[in-house]
Amino acid sequence: MKVLAPLMLASAVSAHTIFQSLEVGGVNQGQGQGVRIPSYNGPIEDVTSNSVACNGAPNPTKSTSKVITVKAGDTVTAIWRYMLSTTGSAPNDVMDSSHKGPTIAYLKKVNDATADSGVGGGWFKIQEDGFNNGVWGTEKVINNQGRHNIKIPTCIAPGQYLLRAEMIALHGAGNYPGAQFYMECAQLNIVGGTGAKTPSTVSFPGAYSGSDPGVKISIYYPPVTNYKVPGPSVFTC
Repeated sequence: MKVLAPLMLASAVSAHTIFQSLEVGGVNQGQGQGVRIPSYNGPIEDVTSNSVACNGAPNPTKSTSKVITVKAGDTVTAIWRYMLSTTGSAPNDVMDSSHKGPTIAYLKKVNDATADSGVGGGWFKIQEDGFNNGVWGTEKVINNQGRHNIKIPTCIAPGQYLLRAEMIALHGAGNYPGAQFYMECAQLNIVGGTGAKTPSTVSFPGAYSGSDPGVKISIYYPPVTNYKVPGPSVFTC
């Protein structure tokens, strides 16, 4: 396995992915409509970079004036594709199968979802899927035609938010930098939340460290038996 790993890395070096549209109530809002998509599908590898918040240099993102209305308690679906031009739903249209790792989602309450960069504090985790029963979260998204399901908490305050959907590829994470972080931000107006609970928050950059066991890890040898998803615990109502 130690011999095979470099070959796998070479074959998958360009097999990236982009969160490029959001499905709400069974309706896809359109590519780049309310989602800040980049011009390039490459990863962020520096967890201290401002680009780890909502992507950015070296992947310039496009602004969007749309703010997507979502009901608290509903499940939205981030749609991932390898390229902006890809319209298919086969596994290779989503991300290379060698890109194993967790899926994660965060929210950040903002005054204006179209203007807030996402950089800094205010982020709280609402979903994670790491390594369970021998299956990685990214594998589930790949096998589910690029669909990443995220439930919006019922107990948060109504208002505008950024939704940060993320997949982390760990095929090169034996050293840091090496893990590949794929993330984009969607602009939401969340309605119907009770505001009964106020989540604890973290900052991007800041939530991840290059030495975190979920960031620096060999997934080839020794075999992974336990995996700790980086970042805070998932906020629950």
